[in-house]
Amino acid sequence: MNMQTLISNWHLMRIIRLVAGIFIAYQAIQNQEVFSGLIAAFFLFQAITNTGCCGSNGCSVPTSTYKEKTQEVSFEEIK
Repeated sequence: MNMQTLISNWHLMRIIRLVAGIFIAYQAIQNQEVFSGLIAAFFLFQAITNTGCCGSNGCSVPTSTYKEKTQEVSFEEIK
């Protein structure tokens, strides 16, 4: 992981993960709870590495480059 990944591409969800991680870490230290500390570490890891639960853009739908060729169809009226 390079420094460029850490300082670029900050969006709303990444900021929310960072703030949630810091808040939960503060609460975990204050209440001396290990499980809350693990959750905080998980959120902070996601914010720092810009990953989600599925990895970087793991839940996004891939774009398709396939273009279907259409042919003109002629119809004949039957009486």
